[in-house]
Formats: sequence, C-alpha cells, structure tokens
Amino acid sequence: MIPLINYDWIIVNSSSGKDSQAMLHYVVECCKKQEVPLHRVVVGHADLGRMEWEGSKELAAEQARHYGLRFEVRKNRQRDLLQAVRERGMWPSSTCRYCTSDFKRSQMRRLFTQLVEEDCGSKYNPTRILNCMGLRADESPKRQKMEPFAFNQGASNTKRRVYDWLPIHSWTEEKVWAIIKRAGTRVHPAYGYGMPRVSCVFCIFAPKPALMIAARHNPELLDEYIQVETEIKHRFRVDLSLAEVKAAVQAGEVAGPMTGAWNM
Repeated sequence: MIPLINYDWIIVNSSSGKDSQAMLHYVVECCKKQEVPLHRVVVGHADLGRMEWEGSKELAAEQARHYGLRFEVRKNRQRDLLQAVRERGMWPSSTCRYCTSDFKRSQMRRLFTQLVEEDCGSKYNPTRILNCMGLRADESPKRQKMEPFAFNQGASNTKRRVYDWLPIHSWTEEKVWAIIKRAGTRVHPAYGYGMPRVSCVFCIFAPKPALMIAARHNPELLDEYIQVETEIKHRFRVDLSLAEVKAAVQAGEVAGPMTGAWNM
C-alpha cells in the first residue's frame, strides 16, 4: 500500500461518477488505517459546465461532504468545450485529447498551485502531492497499460513533486459497485438511464448506445453539438456523427447493449 503519510496533500479527482466515488471511499479508508489527517485530503472536481451531466458538480460536493472533506472546483475560465471546438474547427480525438488536457488536467494543476502556496512558500523541500485518479484497467486497452503509481514529470516543478496514483486500477466494475453500496453514497441518476460512465454527456469515446441514451435525455444540448458539427464541417467521430445519433433516436432505434471497452 502507498505510504500516504509521506504526502502533504492527497488530491482525489472526482467526476461524481462511480469510479471516482468508489475511489474516494477507498482513499478515506486507507487514510484512516494509516492515521493520515483527513485535512490533507482534497476532493477536486473539473467543472465542465453544460458539457457534463446535470448535477455532477453538486453530487461530487455531496460525496465529499459525506466524509467531511474539503471540496474544490476548477473550471476553464476562457471557454467551454463547444467554443474550443469552434475555434479549432475539429472535435477532440484519441490523438488530440484537448478535452482532457484543457478542461480537466490543466484545471487540476491550478489546484496544485494553490495548495502549494497554502502549504508554505518558504519550505526548503518541494510540496509532495499524491494525485489520485479513478482509472481502471478494465475500461480500455490503453488503461490496462497504465502504471498504477508514477511520478508526474509534467505536473511537477521546483515547488512541488506530483505523483499519480490509480488506487482502483485493478478493480472490476462489480467491486466498484460493491464498495459504493458499502459506502452508502448517492450515485448519479444517469446510471439509472443506462449510462455506463458519467462525465461528458457526449463523449467521443462513447459507443453509439451510450450516445443514444445521452441524446434522449439531453435533446437541447444534442442540437447544439449538431449545430457545431454543421458549422465546422467535421463529424463528431469519423465513424459516427451526432446528426446520425439523433436520426436513430427519432426513428425509435433501440440503444442496444454496451458492448466493448471505451477506447480511452
């Protein structure tokens, strides 16, 4: 087990989805077992605004309160994702994931900067930050190859040393739900609609059935995405446009089972 007492700050990244929800419970349990003060634990949420499922930020805050933890929100202050897509003239892709870099990862690094400043600007040693993320090997072939613990060179500097930890990397989905049941925290309503993941409403990595469910429950946002598709003349995915998703929903097509891993 990671010696958590060695870190000045433990950041738990939360989308309010099932994996971050289960991870949060596990990290708190580990802190208690290792007698790590919970004031060192901060739950961080990268707010995607209207691009994320409604109520995500509020639920992440609720889950943090359940454990009495500090909750911090960071958001891109210049633009939202659709504005960025219009400016770039293209959607994010597996080779250009600016949706993650600009709207999630860089926002959490702003939180790192604040916590280092709070820690003590006159310290001789860099602040040690443990950055916890709820990524699991079962989710995709790419995530299977990720190291559960690694030094984050890009997020580190002379004032801080950041280490990425994937506490539930080896967990199955069944174990995730079992831990959530034990925790007793509320899950996002989107799971009740049939969504396998909760973050961006329309994710470029989502299978068609998930996009169809998202479309049924977010028709106005869907139309905005389709409008951007039309404006920039670039399909949401090479193999699937959101206009085609809307047509399938309107035709009464059944979403079907969520087969295969998301290639994230």
